[in-house]
Amino acid sequence: MAYRIGSGVDFHQLVEGRELWIGGVKIPHTKGALGHSDADVLLHAICDAILGALALGDIGAHFPDTDPEFKGIDSKILLKKCIVLIDTKGYKVVNIDSTLCLQSPKIKPYVLQIQETIAFITGVTPHDVSVKATTTEHLGFVGREEGLQAFATVLLTLK
Repeated sequence: MAYRIGSGVDFHQLVEGRELWIGGVKIPHTKGALGHSDADVLLHAICDAILGALALGDIGAHFPDTDPEFKGIDSKILLKKCIVLIDTKGYKVVNIDSTLCLQSPKIKPYVLQIQETIAFITGVTPHDVSVKATTTEHLGFVGREEGLQAFATVLLTLK
């Protein structure tokens, strides 16, 4: 097939004493995401979408949280590994659409930097990377600022 579409979703708990990384960018906040890696919820969702597009499993299958090699790893490295994997299968990214769900902080000031970071790693332009954010109007774990989540859709094409 010439085109493949994948979707991904990720969730992380927010806790004090951790840095908050979103889309490969450190965001100033009183809480950070808890996880085995740097817990970048957006990059994890994008990795899952990329892997899913080619039915290659999920991020946990490739980078298990039980493996000490990935303890504290920068999720930009994980995304790059996913890009190398699809490259070996003859595919490349066309575009990425993503949505973050978080009550705070506001990420609008960081969106361009996030787009540029993701674009650089995935080999597209920043105009090919959509990053949107929404609150949950104080509903659920996101609204109570106990966690955050991200959704991503990726279109791949044959090189």
